[in-house]
Amino acid sequence: MALLLPGVAEGAKWVVKGRGFGHGVGLSQYGAYGFAKHGTGYKRIVGHYFKGTKVGRSGGTVRVLVGGGERVSFSGAKRACGKRLAERKSYRFERSGGGVALASAGGDKLASCGDSGGARGGSSVSYGGRGAYRGELLAVATGGGLNAVNRVGIDDYARGVVTNEMPSSWPGDALKAQALAARSYALTSTVDGDGFDLYDDTRSQVYEGKSSETKAGNRAVGATAGEVVKDGGRIARTYYFSTSGGRTESAEFGFPGGGKTSYLKSVRDPYDGTSPYHRWKEKLSQGSMESKLGVAGNLRKIEIVKRGVSPRIVKARIVGSGGKEMVSGATLQSRLGLLSSWAKFKKQR
Repeated sequence: MALLLPGVAEGAKWVVKGRGFGHGVGLSQYGAYGFAKHGTGYKRIVGHYFKGTKVGRSGGTVRVLVGGGERVSFSGAKRACGKRLAERKSYRFERSGGGVALASAGGDKLASCGDSGGARGGSSVSYGGRGAYRGELLAVATGGGLNAVNRVGIDDYARGVVTNEMPSSWPGDALKAQALAARSYALTSTVDGDGFDLYDDTRSQVYEGKSSETKAGNRAVGATAGEVVKDGGRIARTYYFSTSGGRTESAEFGFPGGGKTSYLKSVRDPYDGTSPYHRWKEKLSQGSMESKLGVAGNLRKIEIVKRGVSPRIVKARIVGSGGKEMVSGATLQSRLGLLSSWAKFKKQR
């Protein structure tokens, strides 16, 4: 018969019950889907999640990092670096000294472009291996290579975002709400990169250009052309996420170190229950919990120190036989790979 040392729970299992998927702040996409299915218009949907805001208008362009490397190959352009090009032919930007040069597909230099080169086409420019992009494809000299950047109008940017962030089969008013959120977030969320404002992935928003557009997404963008969410005279930063679990979270509790924001307040989300992530459950072994959490000694308990309004975990204490550690809810969620920080922990044998 094996002997158990004090504090060791050899056969213990942990059950984690939770709600929602994502950070919980702003617009719940499944909640918006539910509202739209119940006949709620997109302006009311947006107003529900971003309290006290109104729909206004704004234009502008954004610069999105879409790739890069030693060369940026493209086709479909009419002009680049002051040269008239044949749309059916392929060309490339490459480094030349400290700047950028335009070259033929075979490498013959055609023009010097300065610190960056830009290619424009008819409806789009095709970036080698990545797809077609509206607006202008830029090659920006950086380090020893090039950043490939798509400079594009905000509506055309939204066309390449909406149905990468929300299924195109969803109701039109949900897609329209997503279009407003996509525009507003893009115009307020610059990352101040080397020649670019936004990433083309979840660090900003998922953007795949013209090649990813759908008819439903383009209808939603066209019907809401130029519309953004405004807090007074300023564009609101319209955070969004998948599933609320029934209530969104206030910004000061949803983001570590976040401050209060008048329009990012916790609200009830009555139609979020259609999501497969509305409620969820995970089972983890004692060993798995200890490994994921990096606990000192043997894991004894997880104490919830503070919850938000929703109630997602804001602070928790990990208690091990060798010590204690205070962590944020976001850290706890990340270490355990949970869908959200709206969670409860129970230790079983």
